[in-house]
Amino acid sequence: MARDFYEVLGVSRNADQDELKRAYRRLARKYHPDVNKDPGAEETFKEINRAYEVLSEPEIRARYDRFGEAGVGGAATAAYSDFNDMGGFADIFESFFSGFSGGMGQTARRRGPTRGDDLRLDLKLDFKEAVFGGEKEIKISHLETCNTCTGSGAKPGTRPRTCSTCSGTGQVRRATRTPFGSFTQVSACPTCAGTGEVIEERCTVCGGSGQNQETKKLKITVPAGVDNGTRLRVSGEGDAGLRSGPAGDLYVYLFVSEDAEFRRDGINILSDLKISYLQAILGCKLEVPTVDGPIELDIPPGTQPGTVLTLQDHGVPRLGNPVSRGDHLLTVQVAIPARLKPEERELVEKLAEISGDRVNKGGIEGFLGGLFRG
Repeated sequence: MARDFYEVLGVSRNADQDELKRAYRRLARKYHPDVNKDPGAEETFKEINRAYEVLSEPEIRARYDRFGEAGVGGAATAAYSDFNDMGGFADIFESFFSGFSGGMGQTARRRGPTRGDDLRLDLKLDFKEAVFGGEKEIKISHLETCNTCTGSGAKPGTRPRTCSTCSGTGQVRRATRTPFGSFTQVSACPTCAGTGEVIEERCTVCGGSGQNQETKKLKITVPAGVDNGTRLRVSGEGDAGLRSGPAGDLYVYLFVSEDAEFRRDGINILSDLKISYLQAILGCKLEVPTVDGPIELDIPPGTQPGTVLTLQDHGVPRLGNPVSRGDHLLTVQVAIPARLKPEERELVEKLAEISGDRVNKGGIEGFLGGLFRG
């Protein structure tokens, strides 16, 4: 039986991304086959990778929390691919084994453009905005490539030079002998901070970083039918990459405000409908509020408390298929008056006599007593 992924990483089920990453780094460093020669280390390492691939991606993690490993299927493979595309796996292993390169060869630090970081923005929507979607204006603050130096960090007219300390590799190495053999300790070059280049004359606008923090307004389209936790991806609106690399993406997480009148159950909308006991007995036609506006509803005679009446196709549009909508379900609540006027009480008593019901009269106590109090 497969172990629980949270158990594999040794974290609680409510662990955040930082806790997951720390646990993964610690375990991967311990069980990597290049470091741990135990026969079972490789299988343990694969299990750790699988667990982190699933739990590090919020959407896949949500499916795993709900359905277990059967709910993620091949999704983790896709997440693993995305993680590699972002350079995350390579960066993590570069930090893991920066101190151990004996027998593994020498890998120069990447000097080319690198992708920028993804950003997250939480956006609150009104109930009807989530139902029908629409265009929303948002404000974000992110890093943009400096227009003055076009991302090089150098003063216009100059260029960075190759670092003489590391010869442009971005790394320095030092041989170390241990009881287990010789290892080469690798660390970031202290002169160029691992970039492989040195800027002698820095750009005065960005201070040599090649990037500036900018605030901008964006208009995004919210599709109909979104709900709490829905994530929208806005391509290229994350932080700009280093050395003119591509920008990351902006992920907008949606949160829906509660409505005083309507509730939501998937693609169905729920609400309560209060009617009088006479309307319940005799039936009536009433205008009821819906997200589409007031609609006339037929209340059949003899409607019982708790009856659910359905307005078809007045619910929430199905996300990705707005033509298909859920229903609006109204739960009937019958109001029993606490007091009756004398003439009302007289009529109700006559009705009870006609139907042969035994009722209390005069100074009455009990469930129906309030009906006959003047």
